[in-house]
Amino acid sequence: MTQVLSRLDELRTAMTGTVVTPDDPGYDEARRVWNADIDRRPAVVAYCTSTDDVAAAVTFAREASLEISVRSGAHSTSGACVGDAGIVIDLSRMNAVQVDAEARRATVAAGALLRDVDAATQIHGLALPSGEIGHTGIAGIALGGGMGWLTRQGGLTLDNLLAAQMVLADGRIVRVAADENPDLFWAIRGGGGNFGIVTSFEFALHPVGPQIEFALLFYGMDQAPDALRVARNTIPDLPADISFQTVALHAPPAPFVPEEHHFRKGFALVVVGFGTEESHRAVVERVRGALPPLFEMVTPMPFTALQQMFDEAYAWGVYAYEKSLYLEDISEGALEVLVEHAGAMPSPMSVVHLYTLSGAYCTPEDAATAFSGGRSPRLAVFIIGMTPDEESHPVERAWVRGLFDALAPHAMGRGAYINGMGGDDAHRVPSAYGDKYARLQRIKAQYDPENVFHRNTNILPAT
Repeated sequence: MTQVLSRLDELRTAMTGTVVTPDDPGYDEARRVWNADIDRRPAVVAYCTSTDDVAAAVTFAREASLEISVRSGAHSTSGACVGDAGIVIDLSRMNAVQVDAEARRATVAAGALLRDVDAATQIHGLALPSGEIGHTGIAGIALGGGMGWLTRQGGLTLDNLLAAQMVLADGRIVRVAADENPDLFWAIRGGGGNFGIVTSFEFALHPVGPQIEFALLFYGMDQAPDALRVARNTIPDLPADISFQTVALHAPPAPFVPEEHHFRKGFALVVVGFGTEESHRAVVERVRGALPPLFEMVTPMPFTALQQMFDEAYAWGVYAYEKSLYLEDISEGALEVLVEHAGAMPSPMSVVHLYTLSGAYCTPEDAATAFSGGRSPRLAVFIIGMTPDEESHPVERAWVRGLFDALAPHAMGRGAYINGMGGDDAHRVPSAYGDKYARLQRIKAQYDPENVFHRNTNILPAT
């Protein structure tokens, strides 16, 4: 550590950004990440302001034998974006978003948050399919997949990636696209941060909003089995302009929730319309007619409000643990597991999200990208345990693991979403990618044979 600190002037001279060490003001903020369960002390945090800064930081880290972590939005539940005694290459100050409205294209720096992208694109009535929490970083979402409200209409975030600029393990700066380093372009669309540090993305955009149609219908645990059957029956016939999500949660103490139902456990069926009000109303009436909800909220809202709806629930400073898997549908066996474990959910902050993946999600050929999931219709299940304090966190972690283990026999045989993996899921990585893993290993061996970029859902280089 002393030898590293003695050479920091070299890094400060090479960078235009700021270098922070344990002796500097702001160090504790610099090492902080979204998940309060992660408490690590890097030797250096390099706040980069350009691709050249990133290249300088990578070169310095290699020469000083420092383990590299890469931080964009710091939302990695496993804390992959910060390590002990190494260097954090922080991209948060590289957050510009430039929109070409006529071409429906955006150039997005890797430190931008989803709310930055939404704000810049919605000015022009455009949007990028991405995640559902505004303070998430674009880089991790895009490199692993990127699914959310617009997935049925526009595919994954990585399906809309046209090109990227990145820094390789040897410090070289390259551009990747279908016609430029095509092997890397294939690999970074689903392979995560294994092959270098992406500093800028070029994305295709879609006409969206500015207003969308929203409906949340809530069912208590006594209605839960029937609510899940309604979801199962509704999903196969969804119009192309409708997104649908099933969520196990405690009813929030929000104005639209009757006070007697605050913090009540149950399932919400969420219907989001990106087309006409009539199309949206037809699906909502179908759900409501099949099973009247305990309460509901049906309203138009700005697309940006939809994208930030969960921001407060997922606020910085929670203790979090996550696992995920794919279901082909809500079978009776899976239904029984979901009802039983949702009823035992300990913390009112925890949730289970079932994303409906169909429509444009299924359009690309499975082999076209490195994405760790097949392209047949399915549900992506995210089991997220969150608590406000360290003392109650072990109970929530055990609940997440228990639900995951009970659902696993009902899961699809191939694939797992790498953005939904926990820190203890390294053994699942090869099976997540299936036949793609060997190709990813070969590309890893070509561009990062020493596995410099390993603080991620790691792909081992071929030997």
